[in-house]
Amino acid sequence: MIVYKDIEAFNQYVGLPKPLDNDINIGMYDGIKMRLYSEPIMIDFYRISIKTNYVDIYASDYNPDNPQAIKGVFFDSPEHPLAWDVQQEVNGMYLQISKKLIEENRFLFQNALEYGQHEVLIMNDIELEEIKLVFYQLYKHYQLPQENKNVLISYIHVLISLLESFYTRQFSTDIKKYNHIVSEFQFLLNTYFDKEVQELPSVKYFAHQMMLSPNYLGDIIKHFTNKTAIETIQIFVIEQAKKRIQQGDLSIAEIAYQLGFEYPNYFAKMFKKHVGVSPTAFKNHKKP
Repeated sequence: MIVYKDIEAFNQYVGLPKPLDNDINIGMYDGIKMRLYSEPIMIDFYRISIKTNYVDIYASDYNPDNPQAIKGVFFDSPEHPLAWDVQQEVNGMYLQISKKLIEENRFLFQNALEYGQHEVLIMNDIELEEIKLVFYQLYKHYQLPQENKNVLISYIHVLISLLESFYTRQFSTDIKKYNHIVSEFQFLLNTYFDKEVQELPSVKYFAHQMMLSPNYLGDIIKHFTNKTAIETIQIFVIEQAKKRIQQGDLSIAEIAYQLGFEYPNYFAKMFKKHVGVSPTAFKNHKKP
């Protein structure tokens, strides 16, 4: 599979103009004759593509006699194959960002980039107009000679923040779509200690099991349960600990190791934070 290491090489392949900058590339699709079909390729940078007339011929509800275009935001990132087959020229905007810039400003971009690995953001007309206002300002500054890159990053941050807020709206519009994620997480958590474990359960572990990114899973859980995934895991672990303490067969240290804690002191600290007393005090209080 061909990997396009930089933005300029990819743009040449697709038919987009040469970028003005090696780290940030901003442009409009409108009026550009691009490659309409591509076998799977990979890119070594990040893309945010805002398409205002996209028709997905592989969608389950696609009707060739009445194709419905969407206003969608698409995210592409390194190590994820990228392929397309479109029937017409794309309208919209694109933003391409180097890995170096992402790593230097990871706190600005992490959530939205991870959301995009799992689902397209479908915008309504109002949201699209709001995005356009920010994007046009970003595009204007991008074209200015010697523009301070921090100004571009600030506008990109506003753009990303808007997209993340639109994702939150999307999470609420089709609850059934996300119910299985919450249910699977709860099932995996509830069965985690059915076998001997070597470490504490973590958001990263469950995300890997569900083939999701940790941030995406965590935000779905928080949105629908009003608790973070980490809080949910810790509460479950403490309940497991209380049951085992009440059984009275094991020492506090043995219970800590059994639950995956590397250090009993850390277990005691977490237990007291949630229960209000130390594991030892809890055990002595529960003695008949």
